[in-house]
Amino acid sequence: MSAEKIFTTENFEEEVLKSDIPVMVDFFANWCGPCKMMMPTVEALADEYEGRVKIGKIDSDEAGDLAQKYGVMSIPNFIFFKNGEKVDNVVGAVSEDVLAEHLDNLL
Repeated sequence: MSAEKIFTTENFEEEVLKSDIPVMVDFFANWCGPCKMMMPTVEALADEYEGRVKIGKIDSDEAGDLAQKYGVMSIPNFIFFKNGEKVDNVVGAVSEDVLAEHLDNLL
């Protein structure tokens, strides 16, 4: 079982904004090809960083209010949070190394 979390509008504040460790949120949509391509990478990183960074995804179609609040115009869009604040983001399908570098910067 993957350590990857599922974020929703309902649990976003508790899981992301109030998290005591940094969080990477993967804004995705089920119809998005590049998003599907990134899923194994995100799951692998969730396992690798378990306990140090919380990693999860949120469906931008179902959570349009959050996508709008955080300026998500295209997906996949990876937003990095620390102490409840957006500190970084990466847009588009990127390599695992690129995401790992951003995750390491959170620690």
